[in-house]
Amino acid sequence: MLFGGTMPTLLPGRRPMSPGNRAGLGAAIVMLAVVSAVELTDPDSAEFVGLLAAVPFLAAVFAAWQFVLGVGVVATVVGAIFVGASGGQGMASVVNLMGIMLATGVAAAGATIRERQADRIAELLRLASVAQQAVLRPIGPQVGALSVAGRYISATAAADIGGDLYEALNTPYGVRIIIGDVRGKGLDAVRLASIVLGSYRHVAYERPDLKSIVADLDRAVARSVGDEDFVTAALVEERGGTLTIVNCGHPAPLLLRRGQVIPLEPPAPAPPLGFMPEVKARVERLEPGDRLLLFTDGLGEARREGEFFPTADRAWRLLGHGTVGDGLASLETALVDWVYGRLEDDIALVLLEYVGPDGDAAVSVPSWEVGAAGS
Repeated sequence: MLFGGTMPTLLPGRRPMSPGNRAGLGAAIVMLAVVSAVELTDPDSAEFVGLLAAVPFLAAVFAAWQFVLGVGVVATVVGAIFVGASGGQGMASVVNLMGIMLATGVAAAGATIRERQADRIAELLRLASVAQQAVLRPIGPQVGALSVAGRYISATAAADIGGDLYEALNTPYGVRIIIGDVRGKGLDAVRLASIVLGSYRHVAYERPDLKSIVADLDRAVARSVGDEDFVTAALVEERGGTLTIVNCGHPAPLLLRRGQVIPLEPPAPAPPLGFMPEVKARVERLEPGDRLLLFTDGLGEARREGEFFPTADRAWRLLGHGTVGDGLASLETALVDWVYGRLEDDIALVLLEYVGPDGDAAVSVPSWEVGAAGS
């Protein structure tokens, strides 16, 4: 079953033609038509029949080997018709026809190898994606006095698997949240993300303050990576309505309060995990209804035609109404529209709302007020 839709009805034993097969067949048919048109202008000659050897190679660039073999047979038959119509029985005509058949076999073999490699790459990417999903556990919808939603936005299919991470835990020291981004891509990034999250899920319950957690995570990263690898991270703690943030080279969280968007920059910059960061905490007093957006740098780097996505300008209008899950869905839709559906990097998002000590969520701002505040 497909999420949000129904399974397409197919005839038994048949599959819909893939875009690759259609593209390969289209290129081959165009080449076949061009050569045929040239030969028809001089039916008494078969000088250009040898060009039909290119037909199966054009198909092999995209299409499956069965289609390559099929168009190769058609090209051979067409070539034989032109040779026969011209009365050509010489060695050159025989060589041309043999060349088309040889090209068909080579192109079909090449298409087979290409398909196998593509299947292997697709399987590796699928396994990497499964590993990534196993690392990132679902969070929310309620953690202590916070409503929480997390969202992972994958980049284009051409991009590699990223190492973005997040977690929210209700500990004896308050609600603690981490968001981070591993330098690099692929399974190595997923492995390092799992190490950071595994360490965090342990020390978040043991350490009395965020600085101690940062020190533990820094040692875990340093033991697991090379000299040029690192992890940017922001750690947040909510305890009794007090928000504490430490930042290790990560984009500053955005506080959404009464129509305003406030970047919570750290008091002093600190390097990422792996470079022995000395962090200084920023402390804020929360009000019921306050929202906090945590994100990785893929959001700040998303751009179209050189113009970056205006996160701060649109944050309140997109995130300040509905549930926190609704807010992240609105942000993702606006972001994908901005980049025309082609993100260059994966993005992790976490949206928090402080519901107050009594646990009652604040009343959502009416849509007309949201529009006015965001204008």
